[in-house]
Amino acid sequence: MRKINIILYTVIVLLFSGIVSLWVDPPFRAGVKVILTIGAVLLYFGAVIIGLPAEGGTSRLRRLKRGSDMILAGGISAVLAAVMIVLWIMDTGAGIAAKIFGVVFPLIAVGLIVFAGMIRVLVSARQLRIKDYVLLIMFWWMPVVNIFLIRKAYKTARREYIIESDRLELETARVNDSVCCTKYPILLVHGIFFRDWQYMNYWGRIPAVLIQNGAKVFYGRQQSALSVPDSAKEVCRAIEEVLAETGAEKVNIIAHSKGGLDSRYAISCLGMDKYVASLTTINTPHKGCDMVDFLLKKVPSSAVKYIENKYNTLFSKLGDNAPDFMAGVNDLSAEKAKTYDSLMPDSPMVSYRSVMSVMSRAGSAGFPLNIGYRLIKKLNGANDGLVWEESAKHGQSFRLVTSPYKRGISHGDIIDLMRENIRGFDVREFYVELVSGLRREGF
Repeated sequence: MRKINIILYTVIVLLFSGIVSLWVDPPFRAGVKVILTIGAVLLYFGAVIIGLPAEGGTSRLRRLKRGSDMILAGGISAVLAAVMIVLWIMDTGAGIAAKIFGVVFPLIAVGLIVFAGMIRVLVSARQLRIKDYVLLIMFWWMPVVNIFLIRKAYKTARREYIIESDRLELETARVNDSVCCTKYPILLVHGIFFRDWQYMNYWGRIPAVLIQNGAKVFYGRQQSALSVPDSAKEVCRAIEEVLAETGAEKVNIIAHSKGGLDSRYAISCLGMDKYVASLTTINTPHKGCDMVDFLLKKVPSSAVKYIENKYNTLFSKLGDNAPDFMAGVNDLSAEKAKTYDSLMPDSPMVSYRSVMSVMSRAGSAGFPLNIGYRLIKKLNGANDGLVWEESAKHGQSFRLVTSPYKRGISHGDIIDLMRENIRGFDVREFYVELVSGLRREGF
């Protein structure tokens, strides 16, 4: 269907441009051109305004597919139209008006179809970033530059359509399987400097796909920055609320970053081990972050105090009761982490497992993870921009998540923070497999 759409768009553009009339004898050229143009204009604007049909998927995906098809058809038509323009200029039998017609109309035809395609892509694509929109707004008028920007938008949209269509097909095929319907509900516990339930979901598209596959999902809802013991008390409260709401005997905790330490403390020091079936820590600094110790020694205390005050003020306005920036940061230090294994011994009643992802280069993520990657690389080695690989190992099993491509998997990528489709790593399917594994193990 896609090839048919592209061919139809291209044929319509060529008809609209009057290319067939090049081979009509001069006495009949004007009349044929009028007939061709009237018919082609009707077909063209019908295709551009209404759009040729795209089959399958959601309305957003159909719109995305139609838009990318129109951009591709516009590109093909542009090449053919360029040939036609040269022929018009070289046609000694054509007058000035005819030559102007032969140059202007192809440009209008191609421009309109690409423009219509871009509008569909820009309003439908979720993988385009703010910088992509800014660059398009700034340089849409600049020849050559705009071609590269349009090409990037097309490739991004096409890739998004393929990935999301494949996911839709996969979810449709297993809609009745409930592969994530675990014995115990899932409690997602977020890391430091974020909230997991307000304004923007910390876990990206992950909760939705887990719920779609049968999981009962809840959130830790602890404040963004507190000491480990204080955050652990809030995790305890969340566990108790989940048990009261569901009637379940226990929960499965999946915790990211500092959330893993908060959960360990709640289990080992606050008596929650009898209510937790399993704890899966994701990129958690069990051995601390040497980068924290390094920065605390290098950054002036006045600057640290300034950042602390600004942070606590901001997150108090966002809903935290009493955020404590430095208490949270200090509990991530490698020096403090040396006490954690003795302070928070693993409970025999809980199944512990850990996951870690690593970036392959600084360019795998933006600020501040790109800077953190370089620093931790020198201090410890492989890392995700905040946590080094060895620090994340804990429990009976450990899984290292890597990518065969240059992109790598950062501290934010592993929880789908930016909702990005990463080449070589499907974060949503990763969590489906993780939770379905808990189900198979009887959790």
